[in-house]
Amino acid sequence: METKEFEFKGAKVSGFIGLLMILVYVGIIALTSKYCPSILGYVAPIMVLCMILTMCGFVQLEPNVARAMVFFGKYKGTLRENGFWWIINPFFTKKKISLRARNLNAEAIKVNDKSGNPIMIGLVMVWKIKDVYKALFEIDSQTMGQTPGGVSSLNSTMRAFENFVAVQSDAALRQVAGRYNYDENSAPDGMVTLRSGADEINEALKQTLNERLAIAGIEAVEARINYLAYAPEIAAVMLRRQQADAIIAAREKIVEGAVSMVKMALDNLKKDGVVDLDEERKAAMVSNLLVVLCGDEPASPVVNAGTLYN
Repeated sequence: METKEFEFKGAKVSGFIGLLMILVYVGIIALTSKYCPSILGYVAPIMVLCMILTMCGFVQLEPNVARAMVFFGKYKGTLRENGFWWIINPFFTKKKISLRARNLNAEAIKVNDKSGNPIMIGLVMVWKIKDVYKALFEIDSQTMGQTPGGVSSLNSTMRAFENFVAVQSDAALRQVAGRYNYDENSAPDGMVTLRSGADEINEALKQTLNERLAIAGIEAVEARINYLAYAPEIAAVMLRRQQADAIIAAREKIVEGAVSMVKMALDNLKKDGVVDLDEERKAAMVSNLLVVLCGDEPASPVVNAGTLYN
């Protein structure tokens, strides 16, 4: 991701030095009022103004929180170093932004797969801000993040980012889902599908999300499909098709086993010399055994009391 952010190089010292300066201003006022009360009316306003300007320079940074430093509309860098600082120049605007990872659990949406079948698909993703400059100045996050009174707060700004990510994730999910078939029944042999190619689909989804979120300096750390199903209007039909596929597969297995058992029976009868069957009797035996082995209901055998050739 190409970045436009750079580190803040302005003059800054420990915030405790700024607190010490405030104590100095208070001390000057106290000494003036005691020893030179005649000039207190001139000194006091100046010291109060100095204290106000000093306090405007205080900034506190927690882990994974940054401040974009703006001087009369010009970006001067990003302050990421944790701690309590005093910015010597009190006229910097300090725009606060969180760099912590956040979750998005998107509700399932209806899209069409590659074959045009309507499906329901949802995703869960982890995202965080990587480029403070892009996040604050490339998209209209500050306007979207304003409170009703027009003042931008950290929570409202982050909610604006969450809204931006939600919209882009919806578009990315639709784009990725349209590239693949739902399952193997509607796809050529060997082609990756939404159901079978979880790893490849998730990687494609993550790449598409990063392409869309790059403009806002946001990175998709992880993205996965967490819900996948046919749309309600075709779910019943597709369920019957899946049931039919399962029945066919089971029948194929049953027939394969039955043929193997019939062959084994004929070979053992011939090998042990139990009975000598002509081709017509073999065909009848094969037919009867296949009916018994492949039938759904228990067999009802008929006992023949006569000879084999009657």
